[in-house]
Amino acid sequence: MADETFDSVWDAIEDTPQEAENMRLRSRLMIDLTERITSQGWTQVAAAERLGVTQPRVSDLMRGKVHLFSLDALVNMITAAGMHVEMSVGPAA
Repeated sequence: MADETFDSVWDAIEDTPQEAENMRLRSRLMIDLTERITSQGWTQVAAAERLGVTQPRVSDLMRGKVHLFSLDALVNMITAAGMHVEMSVGPAA
């Protein structure tokens, strides 16, 4: 069995580079959003009201259920949390 190395966990578990990149972006947005919720001291109910989603949806976010969130949904939630997303594109490593 050959040892393989990967740049990220997503590269190791996803089938294609495209899927890995999508998961990388989604997980980064989720981390930033959960940090915002925590730093603001919002309860899940308060966060849900602020973000325009249900409390169970916030619970899924806080538990890191990345497969349940699209990039669009996360960008909408980030904006509702009073945050801004910036993007840069460069060559693959």
